[in-house]
Amino acid sequence: MNKSLIVACDGEAASGKSTGAKLLSKKYKLLLLNSGLLYRYASKILITKKPKKPILYLKTKFKKVSYNLIKKQSLHSQEISNHVGYLAKNKKIREIMRVYQKKIIKKNKRIFVEGRDIATKILNKNPKYNLAFYFTCKINIAAKRRWKELKKKVPLKEVQKSLAKRTKMDKKRKHSPLKKMRDAILIRTDKLNKKKVLLKMSQEIEKINYKIL
Repeated sequence: MNKSLIVACDGEAASGKSTGAKLLSKKYKLLLLNSGLLYRYASKILITKKPKKPILYLKTKFKKVSYNLIKKQSLHSQEISNHVGYLAKNKKIREIMRVYQKKIIKKNKRIFVEGRDIATKILNKNPKYNLAFYFTCKINIAAKRRWKELKKKVPLKEVQKSLAKRTKMDKKRKHSPLKKMRDAILIRTDKLNKKKVLLKMSQEIEKINYKIL
């Protein structure tokens, strides 16, 4: 059995990819790297600190900030959600995040990386993913999921509008747009609960002869 396992996962906003990522990484004892949290953290500190030179500020910050610290932050406010799509369009910021992710990936042979340009950019080579997933979901169902995450503090219509706008921006942006790789396994979560999502993903892992340690 090859103990190395590198999994890429991309998908639309609130499509269930983060839930799938958490479940699978736990089952197969993989380090979970959520690139979305990096962009949300960057958005949060730019909103709160308002640096005069944001690119330089982020470059310096991401040279020393630990991923464990980022994971502990509260990063899912509607304000951050509205801001992060614009930030993710910036080529220089995407390069800062690419370097940060590559540093973590190089140190871990068993890793699950989740985001919007993982299979196409981050894990396209050096190293190349062993398996890739692509998550999608109907916008009305995705909106209800995010609405519940926000504890219904924001009107559902506003959440749906924000998600639709974010996904459109992700797919249309010039640098590292969201798209499905040919060999990525499509996970359509409209009618799948957590258990079924995990089962479908696990079946794909088993097909490439990896087993739980």
